[in-house]
Parts: sequence; structure tokens; C-alpha cells
Amino acid sequence: MKFTHTFLASQDVFFIQSSTQDVPSIEDRHRDTGTENYFQGNLLRQRWRDSHHPGSSHPGTHSSDSNNSNMEDEEQEPGRRAFTLHLGQALRTRQLVIDFDGERPIPRLREPLDLFAIPSTPFQGVRWPIEYEVFKEAIHHIEWDPPDPEPFYQPTGHERAPMPIGEEKGNVVYCIDPGTKTSYFTYSRVGGSRGPIKSSTSCAMHQDKSTLAFESRFESGNLQKAVQVGVHDYELTLRTDMYTTKHTQWFYFRVRNMKAGVTYRFTIVNLMKASSLYCLGMRPLLYSERAAWEKGEGWRRTGSNIRYYRNQHHQAEQDNNTTTNTKSLHSLTWTGQFPYDFDTCYLAHCYPYTYSHLQRYLSRLTSNSATGAYCKLRVLCRSLAGNAVHVLTVTSPGGGWMDRSAKRAVVVTARVHPGETNSSWMMQGFLDFLLGESDDARLLRETFVFKVVPMLNPDGVVVGNYRCSLAGRDLNRNYNTLLRDSFPCVWHTRNMVKRLMAERDVVLYCDFHGHSRKNNVFMYGCTNSDDATQRLHERVFPLMMSKNANDKFSFRSCKFRVHQSKEGTGRVVMWRLGIRNSYTMESTFGGSTLGNRKGTHFTTRDLKSLGYYLCDTLLDYCDPDPTKTSHCLAELRAMLRQELRERLGREVDSDGSLSVSISDIESSTSGSNSTESDGLPVHLLNRIDEQRQVKKKHLRSGKERNRLRQERVRNVDPKVLHRNIKNIDPVLPTEDMVKVRIQEKTVAVVREKKKREVPFVVKVSRQTGRSWIPHPTTRIGVIGHVTLWQEEESEKNEYLDAVRAAYLRTQPPVTAVQQRGFSVPVPTSKIRVHTTPIQQQPMPFSPDHRSHAGMRGGLERRNRVGRMNGTILT
Repeated sequence: MKFTHTFLASQDVFFIQSSTQDVPSIEDRHRDTGTENYFQGNLLRQRWRDSHHPGSSHPGTHSSDSNNSNMEDEEQEPGRRAFTLHLGQALRTRQLVIDFDGERPIPRLREPLDLFAIPSTPFQGVRWPIEYEVFKEAIHHIEWDPPDPEPFYQPTGHERAPMPIGEEKGNVVYCIDPGTKTSYFTYSRVGGSRGPIKSSTSCAMHQDKSTLAFESRFESGNLQKAVQVGVHDYELTLRTDMYTTKHTQWFYFRVRNMKAGVTYRFTIVNLMKASSLYCLGMRPLLYSERAAWEKGEGWRRTGSNIRYYRNQHHQAEQDNNTTTNTKSLHSLTWTGQFPYDFDTCYLAHCYPYTYSHLQRYLSRLTSNSATGAYCKLRVLCRSLAGNAVHVLTVTSPGGGWMDRSAKRAVVVTARVHPGETNSSWMMQGFLDFLLGESDDARLLRETFVFKVVPMLNPDGVVVGNYRCSLAGRDLNRNYNTLLRDSFPCVWHTRNMVKRLMAERDVVLYCDFHGHSRKNNVFMYGCTNSDDATQRLHERVFPLMMSKNANDKFSFRSCKFRVHQSKEGTGRVVMWRLGIRNSYTMESTFGGSTLGNRKGTHFTTRDLKSLGYYLCDTLLDYCDPDPTKTSHCLAELRAMLRQELRERLGREVDSDGSLSVSISDIESSTSGSNSTESDGLPVHLLNRIDEQRQVKKKHLRSGKERNRLRQERVRNVDPKVLHRNIKNIDPVLPTEDMVKVRIQEKTVAVVREKKKREVPFVVKVSRQTGRSWIPHPTTRIGVIGHVTLWQEEESEKNEYLDAVRAAYLRTQPPVTAVQQRGFSVPVPTSKIRVHTTPIQQQPMPFSPDHRSHAGMRGGLERRNRVGRMNGTILT
């Protein structure tokens, strides 16, 4: 029996806790949360026993021994208390947790802060892209398995292959907004779009009472359009993965207003894969709410006259608004009947498993106090839309700190591809077994530390995607990414595994998937051809799995070749990190071709049983007795020799060694083209495209810049001069008034000489390298240029005489207001002259010039005004 007492270092407080539950479980559960420090002491342990069992003593001890131990503990307790207080004052941190092994303190670090515990409040609502319309009603399906296995459909060879007619000749009875008003994801909210739900039948030409009513605006639904092309025939168009033009395989929608006993035909016209399990006898799924209510029946296989074929339509695939290639489309057609009139039914590609379903399942786990002792539920990160990506840590709390640190780890993930719902059913079966009360489950929890991520792509699951996240990319091609904000789910998963590997050995990594072109269950692994000592060891675990689930798991379908196109997958990235047993376990959408289950579909019970078999195989693989592993290696060598003999046509050595690699004889059977959704996230590509569309600034030559400057001078200069003259103070010196009036008359003369003077000015501007742009002044605009006065002296005097005479002739009589010093601003001419600036100086007058009689009076009047300013004209 152990008793724990904790203290908060930052507050220097010592707490004592007691509980009636199993003490080791409480101790380890609190230690795993990393929120408190724990200490052990004989005195406290004895006090706990006394408080719960008065008068009892530990077996094999006497009261005197107890008294002695109590006295010793009382002597030691002040020292421990002082150590506790000093530790809290010195460290000032919550990141260090102290365990005591007797008297020896053992420090350890808390778990990372990004793994915060889920509160006891209900799970948060599901977040959708803001432009997506969603019905508020929740959809629940009961879990039920048929009493007998459901057989494959047997083709007759006479199945019809109707070609698409389209809405031109048909009646559109269902059509919704694709939910991608923008070319990339922007933001999200709980419940999707804020506005009211639009009618899905507003585009219908006519709506009969016998027309089926379709709907898919709920979680994981993805029907885009339904066109009635016959009385009971309907063409269906699936929505592609959001923000892409690809990936149409998964379907899930609701049907109402049906008639029982009537044969309806459904044809999906925009499937993109060239082959499908429907060619091998797979049948769609049907769920009736009335049958679930009255009979307790759930999903059933349905349909006849099933055919998967290529139609005459093509679709242009686009990447970042650029058409890359044109892809042929395929159709899936089948006929079926509904069991009841006016029922509510659902049709699906595989058993749905929504994000809300996962939240309900995890809520049941957290509410169970029994599983709470060895299972912790936390949030690994938030998805692009803000939905929580959960991670579970499962391990037994028993043993000391050294025993727990010696445990090896197992990492299991699922649902990186949202349309592969069978992987979630396998994950649920795995967790059901691991958290159960069986002896094997207890042994697994005592031996390993399990890190489980049940849903890696919640955003894609919510919106009904088949393969991509809201970044428009396949997450299982981006485990090596550095873009944490664009691919948070896989980035944090890889980071978690790296931290885990730094603490302990990871014995197994397994990622659950679904496969759309092969039956049975199988694994993809990684072969290390460089290490001869580990030859064939990566095939031992799949071989053991095939022996435990011999009617479902096919070892011959397993592949171990590492292709360059798969370097970004979780399987290869974890293998590169150092996990030797790194696999993806692929479960078919169809069924089994093995043993007594040959030719039958898988049910949810079959899928969950694969999780049980994985746990059982893990115990066999890690058995301390190496007998099973040795037998498997010997069998693998014999199988390899036989396969090489059949393919190469010659005998091999006894050890199976050849000059060829083992993986060279394997072929790839990937379920999807790995290059279709690889690359940068869509929103980054759109930003790059927007930047490319911005018009580049044209770089002009010096000659062109000079020409533009001169044009600006012609357009701007007169306005500047006019503004400056209007702003002249009403009281001006007499000399300034004279300069303004002279400037007005000078412009007219300069205009006459423009043709002769401008070439000379241009020549000067070429020599200096730039032309002059006049600057606005607060007083008088200067129009002089030194080159304009490179004339003979006689021409200059003649010019000045003419200016003076013209000026004096136009002067009005001086008023009393002007004599007191007031002047009216004189507007300047709007004639533009291209000149360069010179220093402002008074206009020179010739002393030899004689004025006529009319001019004399003008000068005398001006001198009377000028005396007030100290300026006299002669």
C-alpha cells in the first residue's frame, strides 16, 4: 500500500490527500498528469492505515516496532518539509516533478504543455468551413451486425450501363452550393454558414409527389446533385474534396419520399478511379430508420444489377486554378428497393463513422472511472478548422518509476483519409480490447505504453472528403512537412513520436487505412536491405497477423517495398525515424476471399475484430520466448525461396540469398495515386498566384524619365504659379510689385523666342543629365535663365525699354488706398516656359534711357509710393 502527499512548489504549500480507492492507481494517475509532486513516507503511510483501519498493524510487525518507526519518521519529516519548501523557493518552476525512492529523490520532467487535458465539460461543437450549409439535426445510426455474412453480388454479364444524360434532358431534383465560394479555406465556425439553409430543390423544373427527396448537408455527407432521368431513375453527382477537383469515391446521403416495392435505379456519374471493388462483387449499404426503430436492424448490403464502367464524360483536373490534365470519369449503377413507404433511408459506400461518433465514444471512456486509472485523453493539437485531434495514452499505473520508464511504446493512428471509415471501426475494436478487463489486455497495459490517435483528419471527416484535408492536400503525403500551421495534425503526430522515441523504445507503429481495389486485410511495411542481420524481420509481424486472422488477413497481399513517391507517408517517415516495425494496415471496403468467409462482406464486427487481432499479435511478437519468431523466420525463408524459384526460374541457395533485392520482385498495389494531392497547401499556392498577377512596375530609361518630367511641368507649373500669386500678401513692397508685373509682360516676349531658346535649353539639360523642374515658392515664380540672356547688349536694352514702356502705359492712376501701402495682386500669365533657375535679382535698367512725357508722370507716382518702402525708380 502506498500513500501519496503532494505539494505545489510555486506556492510552498504541503498537502495531504487520502482516498478509499486503490492507492497505486491514484498515485500513478496523478503522477501521469504532471500537475503535482509526490513524496512518500512511512509516517504518513501509517497514519493513513490508522485512519482507515483503527487498531490494525502491518503483518509481521509489533507495536514497539511501529512506535520506533513513527519516532524515526517524525524526526525525518521536518527535514523533508524543509526540503520541500526550499525546493519550491529555489526552482520556481512547475516543469520538474520529484519522486522519492526511499530517501533518494528522483527528478523527472512534466509532460509537454501542448498536450493539455480535456476538461470535464462536454465536447466542443463541430466546426465547419464558414461557407458550408449544415442541418442542425444530429444523425445517429445503431450498431448492428446481420446474423449471417452477406455475400458478394454475382455479375450476370447483362447489367445495363446507362450513359449520363445530364440536366439538359433531365429534371434536377436536388442541387446545393458546393461550399467553396473561395478557392481555399479561410475560417470556420460551429455549425457552418450563418445564413438560413437554402432550398435544395429551388432549381427543379417540376417536383412530383413521387419524386425522391435527397439530402446530404450533414456530417460526412457529400451528394452534390441529383437529376431525375426517368420515372424511377436518378443520376447522382458527388462533391469532390473541398478546394480540389479530385477524389470522388466515398458517398453518403439521405433519401425520403420513397415507395416500398418500387425498383429504383441510382447511377453515380463522376467517379474517378479506373477500377473498383464494385467490379468484384461489392454492394452499397442501406440504412432504414423505420427498420432500426421497429426491428433493431442497422446497415445492410443492398443492390442488384451492379456495374462499374467508364462513361463518355471527362473532367479537367485543376491545381491552383490551372488545368493540369483531363481525366475520364466512371459510373456506378445499381437498382434497389426500399422496405417501407415514406421512410427515411441512407445510402453509403461504407459504414459511416463521423467525428461526432468519435466524440460520443471518447466521452463514454472518460466518464468510466475504471478506465480512467490507465487511460488519459488529451488534445494533441487543433486541426485547420479548429477541431480537436485527440490522443489517448494507455498504460498500467503499477510499478515504480524505473519500471514505467523501461516500458516500450506502441503508436497506433487512424483516419488520415476521411473516406476510409473502416479504419475507424478497426480503431474502435482496438481500443475496446485494450481498455477491457481481459488478462491479455492487462498484460498489454503492464508491458507497453500506447499512444493512440483515433482520427488524424477530423476536418475531412466532417465535410465528407474522401482523401484530403481542408488544405486541399493528402495528409499522408506530408508527414515530413515543416508547415505546422498548414498540416498541424501530422506535424504534431510526428513530433509526438520523436519525443516518445527520446524517452523509450518504440516497438511498433501502425496506421489504419482502407483499400478500394483489393479484398481482405493486409499490411504495407518497409524493407531494410542494408542490414543483412534484419533480413525478413519486418515480415514477421504481418505473418503472425495472418495466422491469427486467417480468414480475413492475407499475407500474400502484403508489400514491403519503399517507393520514392511514398517518402511522405506516415509509414515511411516513422521508419526513417528509427521504428523498424512501421506498417499501414489496409482493410478492404468489400470483404474476404479467404477460408470460410470467402465471398462475403465485412461487417462492423469483422472490422472491430481486426483491432483485437492486432493486440493478440503484439503479444505473440513480444513474447520473451523466441520460438514463435524463429518459426516465422524459417517459414519466411522457405516462402521466399519458393517465390524466387517461380519468378526467376532457377534454384536458389539454402539461405535464399541472391544478387537481387527481396523487394525487387514486388509490385506496388497502392490504392491511390500518391502524386495527385502532393504539394503545398492550396491557400499558399493561391497567395503565390495572386502575387504573380500583380503588374510589375515598368522601368523607364533616363530619356523617357526626362520626357515625363517635362510633361508634368507643362501640366502642373501654371497651377502652381497661379496659386502662389493668389496667396501673395495684400501688402507688398513696391519693388516686389514691379517684379510681378514685369514677369507678366516678360512671358509674352519669351513665348515669341520659344523656338530659338528651347533647343539651347535642351542641349544644356543633356549636358547636366537632368532637366530642371521648378519648385513652388511662396512669393514670385522665377522665369529667368542665364541662357536667355546670352544675347548682345543692344538687344537686351531694346527688350528692357519695350518692357518698361509697355508697363508704364498700362498703369492706372494711383488711388488713396495704394498710397497708404495697399496693393491688389496681379494675376500672372499662364504661358509655360521651360527654363532653369537662377538666383533672383532685381531687373536691371539702363541709366541712359530717356522717358517720354507720359512715362515721367508714371515714375513720379511710383516714386511717391516707393518712398514708403525705401525704393525709388529712375
